[in-house]
Amino acid sequence: MKEHYKVLGLDETATDEELDLRYQELKAKYGEERWQDGEAGNEAAKMLTKVETAYREIVAERKEKSQNTEGQNAFEEITELLKAGKITEAQTMLDNFNERTAEWHYLQAVVFYKKNWTNDSKKQLEIAMQMEPDNVKYRNAYGKMNARNEQRQTNQNPYSSSYDTQREYQGAPMDDGGQMGGNICSQCISCCYTYLCVDCLFSLCCGCR
Repeated sequence: MKEHYKVLGLDETATDEELDLRYQELKAKYGEERWQDGEAGNEAAKMLTKVETAYREIVAERKEKSQNTEGQNAFEEITELLKAGKITEAQTMLDNFNERTAEWHYLQAVVFYKKNWTNDSKKQLEIAMQMEPDNVKYRNAYGKMNARNEQRQTNQNPYSSSYDTQREYQGAPMDDGGQMGGNICSQCISCCYTYLCVDCLFSLCCGCR
């Protein structure tokens, strides 16, 4: 990219206004000189092409950097919304993204997790891991979620009504007071502990609470 700046006679610290001004100056200069006879006209035509290419590449690079920066700031804003429990607002911001990176899918997983949509959350984490297989945050979140699901299935009371099962899935307390075999209390404690572990993981990884 430095070669492109060199063609325009600028350095990489030049502002967008300086870049546009220099481009217009050189474009006018070589655009006029290319009509000269002989080698001078040919050289001017070549320089005009170089100037236009350099300007186009620099503008494209600056635009990409700007989008990446805005995207990162948006991720931070979404994280703050999730901390505040504003799930709907966070989802709206995620929906407005054109490019869906691994971090996008991770934050989408957090949104689904906070809605107790476990399967959807798991799928989003799987996509994030596929895109960034070395990301420890994604792998840990996925492992803890699987552990929580397995523990929930193990501790599920086979004699409970569908109503109670649904409430347990949603993280609501079982308040009917029944104890089958005298061990329902301990099972609930174990399940709640596992659920808390997953919740803490998302809080640590994303800062979401």
